[in-house]
Amino acid sequence: MLGGCATGDFGRTRDSALNDDMHRWVGAEATGSIGRRPSDFQLTDYERTLRDQAYAFIEPPHSRPYWKGVFGDYEPIPAPWRRKVHFDPTFYGRQLIDEPHRSHASRYGQLINDVRNDLTRLDPFFTTAGRVADFDQKRGASLRYITDLEARERADALARMKENALVVQWVGICIQQRVASYRWALERLVIHAPDGLAAEADRLITELAARSAAGLGATPVIGQVLTVKG
Repeated sequence: MLGGCATGDFGRTRDSALNDDMHRWVGAEATGSIGRRPSDFQLTDYERTLRDQAYAFIEPPHSRPYWKGVFGDYEPIPAPWRRKVHFDPTFYGRQLIDEPHRSHASRYGQLINDVRNDLTRLDPFFTTAGRVADFDQKRGASLRYITDLEARERADALARMKENALVVQWVGICIQQRVASYRWALERLVIHAPDGLAAEADRLITELAARSAAGLGATPVIGQVLTVKG
């Protein structure tokens, strides 16, 4: 099983206005996977957007049959901190190579499009993550000034702050896994069918690795309990 990283659309419904809280499980799974209780607070607009945008990175590429449609968005994916979660960097590349294509160029094209889609999603995700982190900082600072703050309210506030941070870290792990998957796929494509398109694919993968590292640099990825196969 892939630890949970997605590339993108592939017929998936992304309209959060029509599917409010459809990805709420992302935060609950992130906290539950390390033995913590998720917050009972309702999601803010930014927190909901954060989970919607995170899901685009969390679901593995080519992992969902078309017949499942939007219902797959509600199906929890194990967080990478669960002990039984294994990441296989060859999974994406093997599917890319094994699936029927009109030509080898179309395989390169699929890889390039998948990486470009990830690059397109980075900045919106980083913007939302930054806003959520800023509001959480204000939330934490305000706790000492709240009149008659109940213990459960304080616990829920702290749990939501931790939950939001874990969602961002989960995406960070997923992007690292994606880069590994894309590189493995590109290396195999070069062996199977050398083409000048390989240079463009390599450039984009390098850009994805660099931009994600820069954007997530302030939020270290907590212990990655990952077993890499292959």
